[in-house]
Amino acid sequence: MKKIIINGNKPLNGEVTISGAKNSTVALIPASILADSMVTLEGIPDIQDVRSLIEILEEFNVAVTFDAEAGIMNIDPSNMISIPMPTGKIKNLRASYYFMGAILSKYGEGVIGLPGGCNLGPRPIDQHIKGFEALGATVRNEMGAIYLTSPEDGLKGDRIYLDVVSIGATINTILASVRAKGRTIIENAAKEPEIIDVCTLLNNMGAKIRGAGTDVIRIDGVHSLHGCRHTVIPDRIEAGTYLAAAAAMGEEVLVKNVIVEHLEGFVAKMDEMGVNMEIGEDSILIRKSDDLKMVHIKALPYPGFATDLQQPITPLMLKAAGDGTIIDTVYPKRVNHIAELRRMGAGIKVESDTIFMQGPNAMSGAEVKASDLRAGACLVIAGLMAKGTTTITGVENILRGYDGIVDKLTALGADISMVEEEN
Repeated sequence: MKKIIINGNKPLNGEVTISGAKNSTVALIPASILADSMVTLEGIPDIQDVRSLIEILEEFNVAVTFDAEAGIMNIDPSNMISIPMPTGKIKNLRASYYFMGAILSKYGEGVIGLPGGCNLGPRPIDQHIKGFEALGATVRNEMGAIYLTSPEDGLKGDRIYLDVVSIGATINTILASVRAKGRTIIENAAKEPEIIDVCTLLNNMGAKIRGAGTDVIRIDGVHSLHGCRHTVIPDRIEAGTYLAAAAAMGEEVLVKNVIVEHLEGFVAKMDEMGVNMEIGEDSILIRKSDDLKMVHIKALPYPGFATDLQQPITPLMLKAAGDGTIIDTVYPKRVNHIAELRRMGAGIKVESDTIFMQGPNAMSGAEVKASDLRAGACLVIAGLMAKGTTTITGVENILRGYDGIVDKLTALGADISMVEEEN
């Protein structure tokens, strides 16, 4: 069992470079199997979700090489075979569901275990299934697995209205439709930068997709897709996490490899709090920020404040003066970090899915558990702020999405280490 140990209240200084986007990568890798030759992805983060996806690709007899230090992955699906996907590996990460759309598109049929990932409350895949069925597929749920079958004459494009704005359903429907006959129109599509990233890859592979980044995406089906080279966009959630840490404990921290436009909702709230920022073309400099003001946050689909950043910004808010609230309209049950922050002395509570807090808070080190990926990031920042020693368990959740988090924070001056103990 891994643990992260933080001796807190140490100032941060220096530079940190943001890795490729986790939420893009976990869709780009399944999308790559639609090619008939080698796909090279650059800027791939070295995270556990990537390792899990590599294992799944190898089950499909896809040739994969990953240079973790250089962040380069080569995916050659030319000898791929279609087999039922093993449930055990699927349970390791939710994003494995992107293989549904890719396998259905490539083979016309497939068997895929239901996805796992962080426990953030109900996250149904009914909109994914709605997209597949609109294209003509038959979808059955038997014994915890999804059975996908296309008609004998193949999938056909159609007009699909998603009842809720869903990144996963938007991407999965795109993957299923890129080789369908005719035109597919997805209405009420999600607009996240990661969707644009996936569509850029697919278009470079020969797909015909227009409208990515808007709420209407049009896909004209093509007969085949070829290999290409593609660079992953920077991770806006990792960037926001380090910006929050720098605002909380930094004297002067430069966060590099940032697309500022992807962080507008987050940066606006930091500005409202009074964080001392200097925004560059592809970087943000954070200087020591005192006398912070509390804010109210509502997490919304893009371009609103990202749900994945409401947990990482919470410790920074606890440093600010006044009363604040967080309402997450995307995942209202995303509150598992609150009880852990209370262990550290935070004045924070949850009532009817609304987080209430009062500040400023002086937190103390404690033993806490990372229940999910972004809750883990929240607790790391809280540990950096707290006096004394914080021990975080559930570290596997953090490693799912943060590339080299201990090394990056150590380079900034944090007293942080990861230890491994027997259960």
